[in-house]
Amino acid sequence: MIPKKNYYIIVEICCLICLIGTLLFLIINWNSIPDEVPGHYNAVGEIDGVTGKYSLIILLMINWVMYIGMSVIERFPQIWNTGVKVTEENKYRVYCILKDMLKMTKLIIVILFTYLTINSARAMHLHPWFTPVSLVLVFGTLIFYIIKLLKNK
Repeated sequence: MIPKKNYYIIVEICCLICLIGTLLFLIINWNSIPDEVPGHYNAVGEIDGVTGKYSLIILLMINWVMYIGMSVIERFPQIWNTGVKVTEENKYRVYCILKDMLKMTKLIIVILFTYLTINSARAMHLHPWFTPVSLVLVFGTLIFYIIKLLKNK
């Protein structure tokens, strides 16, 4: 059994604040959101495609589905592809590291989708650093935890 760390609770609270906050933002501001919102951004954050404002609901739904999906996966460590051989003596360490990785990845994804949804609702360009920072956050997190896993197998 993997123990609940305090930061797991903090991650879940942050995710739910983002998800519920995005929902409330859309509900409160729905009438002031333009009928056409950015549907696609290029690599430097400029709008290069537009879509109807109802696509914001789809974006929010995708965010919820990914959050729920990752939350379900976290509960079944036996189905995780660990990348290392899991034995009785290393099982606890391996699963704790991988659960940490899943929690952090989930938080990053929820924050990124929240930012995208709110930015699109405001019909704003993304910051030019959005794409590189997003890639570094996602892949940096994965690389960090994979290295940690390989050192502690």
